[in-house]
Amino acid sequence: MIYLDHNATTPLDERVLEAMLPFLKTYYGNPSSLYRHGRLVRSAIDTAREQVAALVGVSAVQIIFTSGGTEANNLALATLTEPSKLAVSAIEHPSIIEPALHLKNQGHELAMINVDSNGLITQDAINQLIQYSPKLVSMMLANNETGVIQPIAHYAEQLKAKHITVHTDAVQALGKIPVLFDSLNVDLMTLSSHKIYGAKGCGALVVGRGITINPMLRGGGQEQNLRAGTENVAAIVAFGKAAELAKIELVERNERLLTLRTLLEQHTLTIPHLTIFAQDAPRLSNTVLFGIDGIDGEMLVMKLDKKGMAVSSGSACASGGNTPSYVLLAMGIDAKQAKTAVRVSLGIHNTATEIVDFVEQLRQFGQV
Repeated sequence: MIYLDHNATTPLDERVLEAMLPFLKTYYGNPSSLYRHGRLVRSAIDTAREQVAALVGVSAVQIIFTSGGTEANNLALATLTEPSKLAVSAIEHPSIIEPALHLKNQGHELAMINVDSNGLITQDAINQLIQYSPKLVSMMLANNETGVIQPIAHYAEQLKAKHITVHTDAVQALGKIPVLFDSLNVDLMTLSSHKIYGAKGCGALVVGRGITINPMLRGGGQEQNLRAGTENVAAIVAFGKAAELAKIELVERNERLLTLRTLLEQHTLTIPHLTIFAQDAPRLSNTVLFGIDGIDGEMLVMKLDKKGMAVSSGSACASGGNTPSYVLLAMGIDAKQAKTAVRVSLGIHNTATEIVDFVEQLRQFGQV
């Protein structure tokens, strides 16, 4: 199989697997236990917390481990307890959009932040947001479908000057571009392990100093009393190791992915009636979202699958229906063209040969 869907999930790095294996079998103690076996496991969690913290430039105490990015996003929005104003961008991941709508049903006011035709939040939208004066704003750092990178640091600085709390979902950006919490000027940030060659089932919420978190899970003192339940030790250890590797290899990975993306775009743009969405916007080095006029994206994904090529028609967490991408609709793309969308998201193990093979198959199927 030629795997080209790394924004959905990445394969587990062999070095990460090696680090986590002992905690699946040998070191099975409960990290809350006081005896030696428990203390050893607790130490492994502490090390992983330091590794994740180092990747995003914070202290370990600011890292709250969760079951993944979805839980971390929900935890961030749960900081709102009393009815208040909330704003999220129209292109957020479903794990932000859906809890935001739930909060609206619970009596909170909700505003959607519009984007332009390139999927970018504009300064005008931020100006309107400041006038709206929400208590909390959530804007993703990089979009999972288009790969578009938002100028979060610039906008967050303006919002925080008005005492507005800012959260960013940095799940797709982590490990692909520098993601430094303080430099982004945000108060809360979501991370996930399985997007950076770590294990599934582990994420984190980075919490700024002075921010109050309201636990969603109660019944234990884990994670500073903010996330009850015995820790997923092996997955946490894997996240730590993946973070350590991402920090060391960030520049090398980014350069390699950009070379492959450039090759992919050069070849795909020779296919008639093909459009790369958000082509002119700053994007992640691994992501290309395109459509071929008259070709249904989901049908094309299934045809490519039969040839052993794994791509997607959008967010893996929002797929399964025959509805156009709400991200593309928010960008002003008409529904007919939005339904042509196919996402290729590259990984560090992909090769130039795989890119050429993929485009040749695409060329054969992409006949209107």
